[in-house]
Amino acid sequence: MFNSERLKTARERRMLTAKDLAERVGVSAVSLSKYENGHAPDESTVRRLAGALSYPVEFFYREAPERLDTDAVSFRSLARMKAKERRAAEAAGSLGIELYEWINNRFNLPVADLIDLSKERRRPYVAARLLRQHWGLGDKPIGNVLKLIESKGVRVLSLSEATKNVDAYSFWRGDHPYIFLNQEKTAERSIFDTAHELGHLVLHHHADSRTDKEAETQADRFASAFLMPENDMMDYAHLFSANQIIVAKKRWKVSAMALAYRLNSLGYISEWNYRSLMIELGNRGYRSGEPDGIDREVSTVLAKVLSALWSKGMTKNDIAKDLRIPLEEIEALLFRLSPIQLGAANEPRRPELKLVK
Repeated sequence: MFNSERLKTARERRMLTAKDLAERVGVSAVSLSKYENGHAPDESTVRRLAGALSYPVEFFYREAPERLDTDAVSFRSLARMKAKERRAAEAAGSLGIELYEWINNRFNLPVADLIDLSKERRRPYVAARLLRQHWGLGDKPIGNVLKLIESKGVRVLSLSEATKNVDAYSFWRGDHPYIFLNQEKTAERSIFDTAHELGHLVLHHHADSRTDKEAETQADRFASAFLMPENDMMDYAHLFSANQIIVAKKRWKVSAMALAYRLNSLGYISEWNYRSLMIELGNRGYRSGEPDGIDREVSTVLAKVLSALWSKGMTKNDIAKDLRIPLEEIEALLFRLSPIQLGAANEPRRPELKLVK
């Protein structure tokens, strides 16, 4: 049976209005609206819809996708984001859930080990310390943030949105926490985005709102404290120059701007020194980018999944065919990992995954 929700999902992924799609297919806007509200089109029209959207015809006959609750999804750049960009990103989330359910049915995945820190959301630095204690991290820098949170059961997927307005977002689906990361950002800022979304997951899971300005500030402060613990920062309170900041930022794998902000928030540098650093770093290109940046983190769990499937003769194209989702969408969600990169999945101390027999 034709599924109207799948038509809406595909249209939103292509960032088309109902009028735009109707014109491409050669039907009226009224007819298109009916198709998205439960009236099944004839087979010829379905084929034209599939062609216009570059989705397999079979996609539209699967059961309804998991539509995300907009109020439960945190977006970092909500003020800058266009409505169609948000809808496209949320539609990617629906496809991501389907993909991870497909993986979950075939592999034993890490169980979520996050704690509810909503009572500390007004003291996010305390929440960051408590989560570090819960995970036994101490106060040293985290070598690989994605690897860490995936080992704690966070399901991480990538976005390939061609805009920097969509940084990252997160949500809970039942007992499973999800984070989606846009690959348009620098590696350092993507790491901060990851920690920011982790903050939302532990601070605002049971809170009233995750989309207001206060919640964003709390998640930012959580990320700063989680990535750069105060006890570790004490040995670096002497960082006053841009050159020192640029050298030291690699210790925590954060942006130069983020490190300067953290030093100022801890009172290690004056407000005047902080503003001077912001100006100089901006003039050097650190406001819009991260010259001499670090390597980007990618999903450890997904690399191991793809490596295991590869050993069984299965590729991402097989996943796409099984889910009736375009290969480009699967590629976008899977960090565009290539067979060459899959060898990294055999490194030690990574989450143990086993195929479910």
